Amino acid sequence: MRNYVKNKKMDIPSLLAIIALAALIHASFQLSVSVLMLLGGHAIGAKRSQARLMRLTTSFLFGAGIMTVLLLSFACLLAVNFFGTSTPQLVWAGACGFAIGAAISIWLFYYRRNKGTTLWVPNNITNYLSKRTKSTKLGAEAFGLGLVSVLGEILLILAPMLIAALALVQLPPVWQLLGVFLYAAISLLSLIVVWILIGSGHSLGDVQKWRESNKYFLQFIAGAGLIVLAFFVYASEILGYAAGVK
Repeated sequence: MRNYVKNKKMDIPSLLAIIALAALIHASFQLSVSVLMLLGGHAIGAKRSQARLMRLTTSFLFGAGIMTVLLLSFACLLAVNFFGTSTPQLVWAGACGFAIGAAISIWLFYYRRNKGTTLWVPNNITNYLSKRTKSTKLGAEAFGLGLVSVLGEILLILAPMLIAALALVQLPPVWQLLGVFLYAAISLLSLIVVWILIGSGHSLGDVQKWRESNKYFLQFIAGAGLIVLAFFVYASEILGYAAGVK
């Protein structure tokens, strides 16, 4: 691996832009949002107090955030061990191809062809998550549910997370820590919005109606974002390098 042609390191703003865009794409995925809404809906239906409701949803949010940080950190560890701090062009090209493939899969298969916002996720995973939301009563259980909800979409999350990890390892050590938290914070934006809506007493039914009305737009944005990310990385890391060595 280490014999492949290495790229010159990009500047810090460009690397952070790649990380931020990858995190925005991650935020557009809907499995964790669906599980959080189910958790909130079951808590409201069981007439739990507002304090208990917020404790459960906050624990879920932290669980999703922790799992995101762990997965990204693990991806960075693998990238450093295999490629060092300068990723080969062949690996960047492969990551771009993977992102384009994931984008096409999202456009074709992300939502099941029925009413509502049922996702492509295998039924055994969705059934497990649905049962767990009904039986979740403690903050620790909600935290674990947040962890699992992120893993449920790992096949799609992997594409932006891989590109973010390859960008992160090229940053100086101090900026790497900032980059990890930047990715985690941005990737949680959709969850944070739903969490705020639940805490402020908004109707989850209205939120779900909005999601149903805009699901194909969200699906298109997620796929288009991956395409844009792939072309930006290709232009910066591969074409930019080729132009620099001529």
